[in-house]
Amino acid sequence: MTTAPAVDARVIALAHHAPRALLEGVLARHGITFHQSVTLRAAVVAGDSVGRDDLVDEVTGALKTDESVARGAIEELTAARLLEPTPADPSRLRLTDPGRDLYERTSAQSAEIAARLYAGIPEQDLATAGRVLTLITDRANTELHQP
Repeated sequence: MTTAPAVDARVIALAHHAPRALLEGVLARHGITFHQSVTLRAAVVAGDSVGRDDLVDEVTGALKTDESVARGAIEELTAARLLEPTPADPSRLRLTDPGRDLYERTSAQSAEIAARLYAGIPEQDLATAGRVLTLITDRANTELHQP
């Protein structure tokens, strides 16, 4: 049995990219990208509708990417009729029924992958990993927002 390496940037990156590759396989079968999936999730979390600029901010923050990437994902989802402007206020967006269905299907398939990957890992280990990764994320976000 080999000794597990200490957590560092490489270990975190490998732990991110391997499951993401599995997720991207699911998303590709449904004809959407990772960025579009993150955007759909942000719209779901927002509730009935979300301001376009608020959605851009949420996606930009989640992906640590340029505003143009978030706006592009929103436009692609709108063109695919997975998001739409609300009738009362076109500056707000909402999921369409097909958008919600797609989100629910891809989320369920993603949850199945996660269940397989996390199977057998003690809850205490998962809680410790969660605390460490949250602390690292918070510190990185703090540095990103410094002038």
